[in-house]
Amino acid sequence: MTEFVLAIHGGAGTLKRGTMAPEQEQQHRAALEQALLAGHAVLQQGGSSLDAVVAATLVLEDCPLFNAGRGSVFTHEGLHEMDAAVMDGQTRRAGAIAGISQVRNPVLAARRVMEQTGHVLLCGAGAEAFVRDQGLDTADAAYFHTPLRWEQLLAVRETTQAILDHTELKAPSETKFGTVGAVACDGAGNLAAATSTGGLTNKRYGRVGDSPIIGQGTYADTQVAVSATGMGEAFMKAMAAYDVAARMKYGHASLADAAHAVIHDSVLQFGGYGGLIAVDHQRNVTLPFNTEGMYRGVIRSDGRPHVDIYRA
Repeated sequence: MTEFVLAIHGGAGTLKRGTMAPEQEQQHRAALEQALLAGHAVLQQGGSSLDAVVAATLVLEDCPLFNAGRGSVFTHEGLHEMDAAVMDGQTRRAGAIAGISQVRNPVLAARRVMEQTGHVLLCGAGAEAFVRDQGLDTADAAYFHTPLRWEQLLAVRETTQAILDHTELKAPSETKFGTVGAVACDGAGNLAAATSTGGLTNKRYGRVGDSPIIGQGTYADTQVAVSATGMGEAFMKAMAAYDVAARMKYGHASLADAAHAVIHDSVLQFGGYGGLIAVDHQRNVTLPFNTEGMYRGVIRSDGRPHVDIYRA
């Protein structure tokens, strides 16, 4: 059997065991499993790691439980500004999109940037025009309008705060850093990463976080693929995703040691909380986080999905 592996995340934060209703927890677990199985189906058929991470991310973007695609949070103006990125480790090609509001699946737009342009990152009105020219599926504001996200905006709209996707409105200190992502190593040993997010509730001024920035929230080369979730500004300052690769390449650190140091040292130095998922060319996987929980999952060639939310 050809060996391969896929890992995903759906955000990190103060996800305490026992605080989520059983049915809500089961919904999250089922969605994570569905995303894993979608990516696994691609890899099992001999598909590439890039195809697999996109397939898994599409499932999470279509699920309103996660802050990406359909479940994206609202800006201060009551709009949606979504970001996404993909990177193919074998070729080092990358594509990203930022500040788009109408495309159903930002990860597909990011891939089109990689494959159909000579650029890496498109944003704003120009990115929207590109999406239309590419004929990607779009949707009006009603598609992205979910009751929970609207309530989250109303709770903080009159403040100056931009709030990370939180789990309980009555406890704003309990936050969930909403981003989704996937990393994979396919049967040929090639790596890829994808990340997608709706950003921050009540964000203003066209703020863009780490997710669509190559080397910060998303990165892949021939030895490692990384997708991060957390306080974007801290991950940007730490160059978090690339830092994992650099520690492995120049410091000869193991995947687990490199990722642990980034999350528990580099990011924390900038006051950042969150986590990341990473896989190397030997199909080792690590999923460190410095919060109380992170939606996460792993599936290997045997096809058995493993998902978790809380600390062990």
